[in-house]
Parts: sequence; structure tokens; C-alpha cells
Amino acid sequence: MTKKIEIKRNISKNEISRRDNFFKMFKNSPIPDEELMMNLGLYINRQALSRIFFMHDLYKRIVDVHGVVMEFGCRWGQNLTLFESFRGIYEPYNYNRKIIGFDTFTGFQSINKKDGSAAIVKKGAYTVTEKYEEYLSDLLLSHEEESPLSHVKKFELVKGDATVSIKKYLKNNPETIVAFAYFDFDIYSPTKKCLQAILPHLTKGSVLGFDELNWHDYPGETLALKEVLGLGKYKIQRSPLCPTPSFIVIE
Repeated sequence: MTKKIEIKRNISKNEISRRDNFFKMFKNSPIPDEELMMNLGLYINRQALSRIFFMHDLYKRIVDVHGVVMEFGCRWGQNLTLFESFRGIYEPYNYNRKIIGFDTFTGFQSINKKDGSAAIVKKGAYTVTEKYEEYLSDLLLSHEEESPLSHVKKFELVKGDATVSIKKYLKNNPETIVAFAYFDFDIYSPTKKCLQAILPHLTKGSVLGFDELNWHDYPGETLALKEVLGLGKYKIQRSPLCPTPSFIVIE
């Protein structure tokens, strides 16, 4: 039996019904397989497309900033594959732009009292299917093979408690400069500890993205940022395309 995956979606029953219909139309698409991937715009809705535009905007901001890209809480890995594609578009020969994803791949683990009392904030929420990280690694490799210098591996997935693995990664790679870090842990402890860990590795122009700032159901992410960087030192920017993701630029 497949384990139920618990997530929270801020959408109405009518929206769920419409999206289910989109999914059925996609699953039963009359488009030949060899052309289906080139026509995904038929099935991507406005909300999903807006997030892709947002990630594209963030990546463009760091094209001229030296360093790696990190995502904390990559889950299914869509952002990682987007970052690979953006790298292939804007800087195809920049083998120095490594993309690293950190995740437990087992959902929330370290719930803190600062994470509030929303029903979704509990251990195991936002997990993925069994051994998904192996599938994601193969997928990232396939994307990498579509770009120049494909013989150079330019991505890494780090499974486990990121509060431990980020310290180990930076110890083993002390040369690391972080040009872009995206935080999507949702919860307090890993957000705070990973943010603290990468601070000495940021440079002017580095971008820090956050998925759940100013969101009542996930107060921990905002509290972590407040305690580490403060809310008055940086301009917290957002895109008009998406209601929740935001970012700051180190200046």
C-alpha cells in the first residue's frame, strides 16, 4: 500500500476538481510521446508557471555572481532541474556553478514550538515516495546530459538532516561561495541552522530565497530569518507573480 503523503494546498474544492481534470487530460493526451514533452505548456496552469517565472528571475540575478546554488528542502526537485536548465541557457560552460540540494526525503523531522500549531506541521509531512532521491539523481543527470560539458558532474543531492550535512559539506568544501540559496524547509530549526552555516560563505550579490515568509501556518521560517539576519537590515522583496515566495539580496 502506498503511504499517504500529507501536504497543505490553499485551493478550493472547485480548483481541485479543475486540476484533476487537467491531470486526466494530460494522462490521456492524444499527443504522440515524442512530442508531448515539447508541449507541456498545454497542461501547466497559471500558478505553476508563475513559480517557474519567479525561479527564473532569481537565477538571472546571480548569473554574474560567483558561487554555487543551494536549495534547502528540495523535495521532488523541480527547482533543482529548473536551475540546471537556467544554467544551461545562461552559462552553459560554467562548470563551477554547482547545484546542491539538501533534504531528508522523509518530510518534516525537527518540529519546534516556534513552528506553530497548524495541523500540517508535524513529523513526516511533505515526505516523498520511497527511494525518490535515486530517481531524482537520475533525472538531474539526464538534464545535465542535455548541456555542454556533460562529462563534468555539476550537481549533488545530500540526503539526511541538513543541519548536520551542511556543516559536513562546507568542512569538506571550504572553498564554497554561495551565490544563491533557496530555503523551503518551512520549519524553524533547519532554516535557522542552515542559514547560520552559510552566512560566512555569502558574498555581495548573493541571493537568499524563502518560500514561506510571513505565512501564518509556517511561522518558523520567518522567526529563523528574524533571529539570524533581522528583518530591518535587508529589503525583503517579492514578485507580483506569486503571493508567498520572497528573497533578499546581500549588499
